Amino acid sequence: MPLVHIDAHDLHYSVLNQQIREAVAGGAEEIEIDHVLGQRFIADGLKGKVTLIIHGVPGGDLGMFMSGPTCIVYGNCEHAPGNTMDAGSIVIHGGAGDAVAHSMRGGSIFVRDSIGYRGGIHMKEYNRKRPVLVVGGSARAFLGEYMAGGLLVVLGLREEKPIDERGIGSGIHGGEIYLRGSVAERNLGVGATIKPFGEEERMKILPCIRDFSHHFGIDCEKVMADHFTRIGPSSSRPFANMYVWE
Repeated sequence: MPLVHIDAHDLHYSVLNQQIREAVAGGAEEIEIDHVLGQRFIADGLKGKVTLIIHGVPGGDLGMFMSGPTCIVYGNCEHAPGNTMDAGSIVIHGGAGDAVAHSMRGGSIFVRDSIGYRGGIHMKEYNRKRPVLVVGGSARAFLGEYMAGGLLVVLGLREEKPIDERGIGSGIHGGEIYLRGSVAERNLGVGATIKPFGEEERMKILPCIRDFSHHFGIDCEKVMADHFTRIGPSSSRPFANMYVWE
């Protein structure tokens, strides 16, 4: 059973997810889902190498706790796709809501257009597991808030700036944020600082820009020729002065 089709029209999210799990258990390698409209928790906790092709708008927490599969969305996503995702990939041919990649700890998320508030909040990494979030459009305030690890890249391909709001990296204590172009320091959050960007850093983000280009057909070389602002933690304890120690 290499390919399975599911029509999600008027399906409750629990019924849809049950059908997905049954298809995976039956050995499906690819599952194509049509007429998705707000169903939550698609691919949550799913394991293996199966690919889900989703037509429509999946609801919140797409791919939460997912470990291995690939989700390709032809449409927009609601909030928190990739929440606490462990491995695998989510490719969104559209935009996404708030808290994209919330607490993501592995795998990759590529968003063709823009995302909402608190993208990449509390992303984390451990040993070789380093999550990646690449956004082609712009992001809203508090990007990378409380970030503890991972790589977050916002390209601003359809806007003048990748982000022009406050709280960037607020509370960041690990990982890195790369924003194409310049960023006003007044928009940095507590504990975030602008760090040098050179050839070593350019090579660090090149693989994920190549992947983004593969998915969405942008000119990788043109994007890589631009300047990026690199943002990271000013210390490992950004809020240390808010506590009293005996």
